[in-house]
Amino acid sequence: MANPKRKQSKRRSANRRAANAFIAPEFARDPSDGSLVRAHRVNPKTGTYRGRQVLNVEV
Repeated sequence: MANPKRKQSKRRSANRRAANAFIAPEFARDPSDGSLVRAHRVNPKTGTYRGRQVLNVEV
């Protein structure tokens, strides 16, 4: 069986685990109505993206 030649350091193991850590999504405030929206996505409330109407939203 293949065995590692050297012991893997704690720092290397921690870096590997840190790469899988959950990152909370960041939100931007929409200037038109002040709601919080994910960046680079259409506002589901108003249907606007970068100040332009892209979706017809029925209330």
